[in-house]
Amino acid sequence: MAKVRTGRVGEQIKKELSQILQFEFKDPRLGFLTITGVEATNDLSQAKVYLSVLGTDQQKKDTLKALAKGNGYLRSELGKRIRLRVVPKLIFVFDSSIAYGSKIEALLAQLNEGKAEL
Repeated sequence: MAKVRTGRVGEQIKKELSQILQFEFKDPRLGFLTITGVEATNDLSQAKVYLSVLGTDQQKKDTLKALAKGNGYLRSELGKRIRLRVVPKLIFVFDSSIAYGSKIEALLAQLNEGKAEL
C-alpha cells in the first residue's frame, strides 16, 4: 500500500515541479531540462528527482547549481500545490538512461550498416 502512495506522490511531484520550472522558476543558468522521474522514500522525507539536460557538461553543472540554489523556493511552491504534512527534500540527479539508450541505438545502427554492406 505504501508503494502505491509513494508512486502517486512521486508522479504528482513530477507534474507540479515540471510546471513550476517551466513557467515560474526564473534563473538564467537553468538549461533545457526534462524531469524523467521522481522516486520518493516510503516516509516521504526525500524525493530523488531524475532529470535530463540538453547541452554541454558546463550547462549541466550550471543547471544543477541553479536547482540547488532554488531548492527552498521549489519546495515551498510544491507545498502550496500538494497537500502533504511535510514536503520532501528534493535531491536532483542526472538521468543517464536517455544518453545510454541513444548510444545503444547508434551502435545498433552501425552494426546494421555493416551487415548491409555484406
